[in-house]
Amino acid sequence: MIILIPALLVLSALYWAFVALQLLRAMRQVPQLAELQPPPPPRWPRLSLVIPACDEEATLEPALRSRLREDYPELELVVIDDRSTDATGAIVDRVAAEDARVRALHIRSLPEGWLGKVHALHRGVEQASGEWLLFTDADVHLEPGTLRTAVAYCESRGLDHLGVFPEVWSASFRLDVALGTFGRLVALAARPHAVEDPRSRAAFGVGAFNLVRRSALERSPGLSWLRLELLDDAALGQMLKRSGARCGMAMGRGRVGLTFYPSLRELARGTEKNGFAGAGRFSQLRLVLFCLTLLALEGTPFAALLAFGHPLVQLAGGAIAALAVGASMVGSRWMARPVLPNLLLPLGTLFFVGCLLRSGYLAHRRGGIAWRGTLYPTALLRAGARYEFP
Repeated sequence: MIILIPALLVLSALYWAFVALQLLRAMRQVPQLAELQPPPPPRWPRLSLVIPACDEEATLEPALRSRLREDYPELELVVIDDRSTDATGAIVDRVAAEDARVRALHIRSLPEGWLGKVHALHRGVEQASGEWLLFTDADVHLEPGTLRTAVAYCESRGLDHLGVFPEVWSASFRLDVALGTFGRLVALAARPHAVEDPRSRAAFGVGAFNLVRRSALERSPGLSWLRLELLDDAALGQMLKRSGARCGMAMGRGRVGLTFYPSLRELARGTEKNGFAGAGRFSQLRLVLFCLTLLALEGTPFAALLAFGHPLVQLAGGAIAALAVGASMVGSRWMARPVLPNLLLPLGTLFFVGCLLRSGYLAHRRGGIAWRGTLYPTALLRAGARYEFP
């Protein structure tokens, strides 16, 4: 035990130094969409927003109307009501009747061998007429001018794909504590600063805002290749890059936003879909090892503060904890997130680990992952997984 604690502190220090370094690189190299002023293209290409919606009556209409405030000249919205059991379909039809730019598509059944969202996106692409496609979730809000900026930026840099991290709104301090850990680990996995480098394996996509040149999608295996990929947004970016597309990332602070989950309960339920698949890759053992490693790396310095009678251990733990909180605060400020919840960083880590373990337990008990009223067997999802962590 005497040897273990210093070893864990050293590993934790290296981990948080790496987190800080990755953050600094991202802040330096990943642009803020709101600060970009790209030259307009000679001709504005037609743009289709492909928006899947399943039981989204509480959030859909305000988000759709925010997108209809856009003045992009060649715009259409393909809104897919994916087997909704609430008023989503009626909302889609009403908005489509009011604005000719909106096309309503209703899906009544899910074919075998498809995830619901990926199938909805696939059907939406079939109906879309744009040279550019924006895959975006139903609850995402856009500020006016966002689409012009994003398309002009891609055209001026020769990009085929742009993923934009949204500004995430939350309703409580407790939720902010938990979301800090989620955001930090997603950013570490994404390595957004390296996505535009064609020599790097880093590739990513964002469900809130995946802007894709249609010709690049057609040169790739396509959405049918991702039909059983739970991490479909990230896998889309990886598939495009490996097919020769030029990819980039940006931050959506002040331009692209959404309320991620309204409560801790909903956040935990949301993790049921991607937690076991992302952290464990459909293996209970890998999931447990990931959780133990995360607890050791993120929790050790804070635990060391309680090592009364061992001042050197407390001093080292305090220094590493200060680095962890400081780096997390800087990252939160950059992403337009509250900074004070980072003072409770270890609680966010504990909650996240609890969500992951819960997702693994539920997948084991059910024999698969249940989502949006459909149970997908683990063996089927494992065979259909496409995303590879860089």
